[in-house]
Parts: sequence; C-alpha cells; structure tokens
Amino acid sequence: MFTYPKKEKLKSHTTINELFMSGKSVSKYPLRMVYVPIKSTDNTPLSIGVSVSKKHFKKAVDRNYYKRLLRESYRLNKQALLDVIDQPYAIMFFYQTKDRLDYAKINEKMEQMIEKFKYQIETK
Repeated sequence: MFTYPKKEKLKSHTTINELFMSGKSVSKYPLRMVYVPIKSTDNTPLSIGVSVSKKHFKKAVDRNYYKRLLRESYRLNKQALLDVIDQPYAIMFFYQTKDRLDYAKINEKMEQMIEKFKYQIETK
C-alpha cells in the first residue's frame, strides 16, 4: 500500500515532454504538481517524477534531500490519489522555493495539494 516501486517512476522522455507541453497544474506553495492523463502500457495507474531547482539549491546534496522528502510525502499520500483517479496519470512534483521547510510542513502542503487535485479532477 505505502510503496513507490520502480515501475511508478516517470522516465519516458515523450511523457515528460507531454507533461510540459499540455499538462495541467495544481499548486500549494511551495509545491507544484503538473499532471496529464496517459495511456498506460504496464497497468500502473500513476507515473511520478520529482524535481528540485538547481537555481534554488546549488548543492546536489540539498536537491537530493528535498527530492527524498517529496517522494516520501507522495508515498504516504498515494492512496488519496488512487482513490480519485479513473485513468492512468503522469505526475511531476516540483519544490519551488529557497525556503528550507521541514518534512512535516512539506507533507502538510502535499496533502492540501492532493485535495486541490481531487477537486480539479472531480469538477472537469
């Protein structure tokens, strides 16, 4: 249930390009989620990627730390996403600030952002 297996990692260049070209966005500062429906070939309902800007965190150690926090927060809140989607989605999470938030704050923002995503999906 609380897993993030390798098959859920977003690696396809074409899917990533599609995310940036035609994806929709949900934000809850300092997090941003870009998503697009996809045609899944391997029966995975979600493909997830995370990104932390090199502009805000020059050291790779810091970027990797925040990417770990984003992945962990997603992993624990994944069920909320799975409950609302009716088709496979590719999703990219972005950490968009220089502020060094702790895990509890990031997790809280992730939950709020998922609620906004649910609302956006249900009202379309």
